[in-house]
Amino acid sequence: MSEAEQSQEQPTASVETVEAVVRAQLAKALGGRRGMLEAAVPTALFTATWLIGRDLPVALVVSVAAAVALLVVRLVQRSTVQFVLNALFGIGIGYLFVRLAASRGGSEDEQALAYFLPGILYNSGYTVLLAITCLIGWPLIGFMVGSVTGDPTAWHDDRLVVRLCTTLTWLLALPCLLRVLAQGPLWLAGNADAMDVDTAVAILGVLKIAMGWPLQVAALAAMAWVLGRDRTPVTSAGV
Repeated sequence: MSEAEQSQEQPTASVETVEAVVRAQLAKALGGRRGMLEAAVPTALFTATWLIGRDLPVALVVSVAAAVALLVVRLVQRSTVQFVLNALFGIGIGYLFVRLAASRGGSEDEQALAYFLPGILYNSGYTVLLAITCLIGWPLIGFMVGSVTGDPTAWHDDRLVVRLCTTLTWLLALPCLLRVLAQGPLWLAGNADAMDVDTAVAILGVLKIAMGWPLQVAALAAMAWVLGRDRTPVTSAGV
């Protein structure tokens, strides 16, 4: 039997099912456990430092220092720095909002409150985007399948694949929606003086940690459970 015939009879395991494709693509996009940890550590340190010392500049320096340390480790190991750079970008956007609040005469507490606004806006936008892709019948997860199969839209011809990808996309959106529902009203209350700013910042800080990496892991666990139930052949997606 020729090598070509053997390769046809033994398809690559990593792409033989839609579920395997999605699992691999999600792991790549999130960087696995290490990537998620690198994204969470700087934010967690900022929040903890602020809650302990109420010193905004120190909290920012600590979070940046942690991200830089993680970046150095990645560079030494010659591995991808994508997820550390994502964390640094998030800190930079938060700092920009802090400076905007300061330029408008905001107090240090109000500046600390401003640090949380980019995350709320990001989660709001991401929730809307993912929901729209599901409602129009083109769930975002489907394009992960398309990026592997070589045809970005062939998966849409298979009803089972569309249904699977829609379920996974809703699960991906759920953590973002929960963060907005929990943090948005607190941020608004703090800015409207309906709640003490210190209290709002403290609760937002705790929620940012509790609803960050742990909530994402819970959502991924739910997605893994869904992916573990079925074996949808990639060939049914139009490959």
